[in-house]
Amino acid sequence: MRNTGLHLPERQAKPRQSGLTVLIDNGVPLQFFRDTLESAAAYIDFIKFGWGTSLVTPQLEQKIAILRDHQVEFFFGGTLFEKYLSQRKLEDYRDFCLRCKATYIEISNGTLPISNREKANYIKQFSDDFLIMSEVGHKDDEVSEALTSSEWIESILEDLDAGAYKVITEARESGTSGICHSTGEMRLDIINDIVESGISLDRIIFEAPNKRMQTCFIQLVGSDVNLANIPFSDPISLETLRLGLRSDTFYTFA
Repeated sequence: MRNTGLHLPERQAKPRQSGLTVLIDNGVPLQFFRDTLESAAAYIDFIKFGWGTSLVTPQLEQKIAILRDHQVEFFFGGTLFEKYLSQRKLEDYRDFCLRCKATYIEISNGTLPISNREKANYIKQFSDDFLIMSEVGHKDDEVSEALTSSEWIESILEDLDAGAYKVITEARESGTSGICHSTGEMRLDIINDIVESGISLDRIIFEAPNKRMQTCFIQLVGSDVNLANIPFSDPISLETLRLGLRSDTFYTFA
């Protein structure tokens, strides 16, 4: 960031462990992908190739090469892991990730009805080859609504104990499940309990696909909160939120 003379929150330089920004690629055109990385790579830590888009993206190798050029990491959406698991083809999934030279993978149970304990076992199995982004929470509204704060926290701790590098809290790219109600309202009771649980917030990444959620997490946790499912249009606008350069967080760091 330029020397402005302003008193702004300090942001860690990359590679960093907190204040992570994870963009979601839902199939954006290659030139848009390249332009975003060229203009905002300093503010982007990871690209998540959403759900199973990596299998139908014609320019996947080109996109990964662009990420390498800009020192941005990537991983594939947890739904892809679940699809391979549902067909009992996890070794094929491992091979696919190794062929793509992925350092990170996501392991989740947001769609497939497996227990968190079973998911944690898969985290252990894959930890020898990859750094694991695990995901807690469900995409199904009824299942999500039934989860209590203690169950969220227990699942996060179980994943970390199993060897997860970071744990992502589910919200989907629409912000209508997991840590949110189906109406889009944030489940602040659960979020506050996670924040106050004593778990290091460096280890947690909150999905926040819209400005309202991004603002809320920055106000609750601070400028160095880890945020995911950020649209490709938002990395610079999110950075202004982190620094109090937008009206929504203007007074947060006064």
